[in-house]
Amino acid sequence: MDEPIAICTVAVIVVTVIFSAMGFQNPAFRDRHLFWVEPILAGKEYRRLFTSAFLHADLNHLLMNMISLYFFGPGIEFFLGAPRFLVIYFAAILGGSLVSLWVHRHHDYRAYGASGGVCGIIFSHILLFPGGTISQFPLPVPIPTWLYAILFFVGSFFALKRRADNVGHDAHLGGAIIGLWTTAALEPWIVPGQLKLFLTISGLSLLLFVYLVKNPLFLPLSSFVPDWSPFRWKSGPPPPKHKRESVDLDAVLDKISKSGMDSLNAEERAVLNSAAEKYRRRADSKKPSSDLII
Repeated sequence: MDEPIAICTVAVIVVTVIFSAMGFQNPAFRDRHLFWVEPILAGKEYRRLFTSAFLHADLNHLLMNMISLYFFGPGIEFFLGAPRFLVIYFAAILGGSLVSLWVHRHHDYRAYGASGGVCGIIFSHILLFPGGTISQFPLPVPIPTWLYAILFFVGSFFALKRRADNVGHDAHLGGAIIGLWTTAALEPWIVPGQLKLFLTISGLSLLLFVYLVKNPLFLPLSSFVPDWSPFRWKSGPPPPKHKRESVDLDAVLDKISKSGMDSLNAEERAVLNSAAEKYRRRADSKKPSSDLII
């Protein structure tokens, strides 16, 4: 007997492939629809929060995201139905976009990719189907889904903190969290069977939010995504040094206005002191006298 087709999952994949192909061929089309902080906040182009998930950097990027969606999407679509699958997917996309928007609100940041939605679908699948295993590079063997969820969350957090790579971990975490919570809201009966995992991830999510509030400058200014990453957002060129200094100072001043000087950490104080010293040198510099006799 032929296996049933997850029509909605396939439709999302087809639309994403077509949209991404148009972006490959037309940079202007890509730039009109990618995730870009300035047009979203200043121009109120909120559609970019969703349209960016249908664009990809290259064919490899597109294939890795769509293969992952094809592996995990049908199970949710068959179990919950197509409408709820779509609610979870687009809620996760929005969650990943909003986390990235907040994290990079002071940055010249551009990105695209379905990573937020895909991560949300994976975490929804983990909640709905406990007891399974997941294989993902670079893990050498399949691991239980509950362990994967915790390792993913903790690993993404520390990678975000260290800035050791150029992957959009903020979008991954936002999508995963919202995918999990949306599934729990739609199917609350499933939560008691996965109570420990649900509470663990929810607790880590709250800790992450506290961390981001208190340490905004530990976050990446730009993102260059390696070719091997299955879930990624790709940004444009990094801003020049003088602009990075400016946005860092803006973030420090924003934090001072909200929480006061005592809320600054050592790195943020260093940014403030550096800016103060620069302006002090400018003020002390001697300018040519206007009454010189030649």
